[in-house]
Amino acid sequence: MNVNHLPETVKANEKFSIKNGIASTIVQNLTNNYFSLFAIGVLGASNYQVGLISSLPQFIGMFAMLVCSIMMGRVSEKKTFTAYSVLATRIFLLCMVFVIYVPEAYRSWVFVLLVGLMNFPGSFAMLSWQSFIGDLIPDHRRNGFFSERNKILTIVGMAATFLIGLSLQQFDKSDPFPYQALFLLAVLFGAAEVYYIMKHREEKAANKPKQSGFSLNLRIFSDKPYFYFLICGLYFNFGWQMAWPLFSIYQISYAHANGFWISIFTVANQLAQIASFKWWGKMADKHGNSKMMIPLALGMAVAPVTMIVSTNLVYITIANGLSGFFVSGTVLILFNQLLDVTKEDNRSTYIANYNVLLAVIGFIAPQFGVFLLEATNIGVSMSISTGVRASSAILFFMFYVFMKTNKNKIQINKLGVSAGSEFKRR
Repeated sequence: MNVNHLPETVKANEKFSIKNGIASTIVQNLTNNYFSLFAIGVLGASNYQVGLISSLPQFIGMFAMLVCSIMMGRVSEKKTFTAYSVLATRIFLLCMVFVIYVPEAYRSWVFVLLVGLMNFPGSFAMLSWQSFIGDLIPDHRRNGFFSERNKILTIVGMAATFLIGLSLQQFDKSDPFPYQALFLLAVLFGAAEVYYIMKHREEKAANKPKQSGFSLNLRIFSDKPYFYFLICGLYFNFGWQMAWPLFSIYQISYAHANGFWISIFTVANQLAQIASFKWWGKMADKHGNSKMMIPLALGMAVAPVTMIVSTNLVYITIANGLSGFFVSGTVLILFNQLLDVTKEDNRSTYIANYNVLLAVIGFIAPQFGVFLLEATNIGVSMSISTGVRASSAILFFMFYVFMKTNKNKIQINKLGVSAGSEFKRR
């Protein structure tokens, strides 16, 4: 038996994972939700620069994944590597406190670069955490644990966001001080984040083979469940991420939302996630991750076109709530499906390959969204995002049929590979 999966070890790691997640969620809600508002309202960023806030981190993350996947194959204790990566990421937030003191002509560009470069250690942290937690939480606990964990983290994030919104309402939206305070506070919670990562119990199994890291060898595509998931996941993410900067631009530049309303939008989104996390987890346990991605893709397709119906801030709040219902399922089930199509002995390698390719999509998609906005209008660009998201349901249906048809064969192969090195992968 995997020593990391002993009941008492799993219980302790789940507890520390939730505490680490709470600190991480507060950091994200103190910063990511307000990057675009800070860039537009305080620094005077252009639409192109707002697009880069979404895409540049993905571009830099692509190279980080290449480096990280090689390093992960040589790391004996993943939690230490994860903790140091998180710490390095949070240092960039400290640098953002001082952006306002840069000459005015360069402020927005310096901020965009800091957001982008922050994702170099941030990608290290994401990849290592995914591999780390995938090793610690056994298969049968994933849907239940992650749905409960996500629910708790969303409640915390909602409370933090609401308090931040009330605080920002006391300041002019062009005042840099409240944003500096948010970035500084995020650094402090980042320290707590690192502390709880280090509290996890990670015991290595005897004679566990080294993992080779990222490889451009086409052999990786011979693993059909993983390869077909790549096609579906990357296509879906293109339609999903191309609208990310468009949402921010629409809400801030078209609907003229301030910090308070941005917080309200986020709270509405998070309330819907809280209400639905457990339900999505139960549906995934009942029907399987691959089947549930079909309705999720269709549901996610609704968000862009419903958003642009009106600039009324109350309506946009409701639209964000509808979006949140499907976001919760997407976050939970897409990640669990990735773990389902990877095997313990090569999980870091396969997750690295997925994230490198996802980073390429993450760079191209937001820029494509902004390009469509500049070439047409907000309605056309959002509608195209809806079309791509909806059509991804067809790919997920085909993936579901494949997984159902080959279920027994896939399970035998997975068990065989995990059993020991005497079984060679074909």
